[in-house]
Amino acid sequence: MINSYSFGKMTVNGKEFRKDLMILPDGSVLSPWIRKSGHRLTLEDLKPVLETDAEILVIGTGKPGLMRPHATLVQDLQEKGITAMVMSSKKAAEKYNALAGTAKGVAACFHLTC
Repeated sequence: MINSYSFGKMTVNGKEFRKDLMILPDGSVLSPWIRKSGHRLTLEDLKPVLETDAEILVIGTGKPGLMRPHATLVQDLQEKGITAMVMSSKKAAEKYNALAGTAKGVAACFHLTC
């Protein structure tokens, strides 16, 4: 469960993170999560999620939403059986909490700043 999110900081299950992170379907957190090209999100950046049983991936693009998924990312994930939901990190945190409490196979990744 995500306890809180503010610019540059997220608390997950009571532990504070100040670097971008991923939450895998089993609830484990990978941080820092570093993308190959900073504000561009590609399928390669999501390898840890692809190695799980994820069915839903919530993508937090930062407070103002400056991290952008590659043009084909949502479609590429869909072809792998993963539904992607892309939104600002604040909305993504809320969406993750709502989904993780009711569905299996929910993963998330968050850009915590811009």
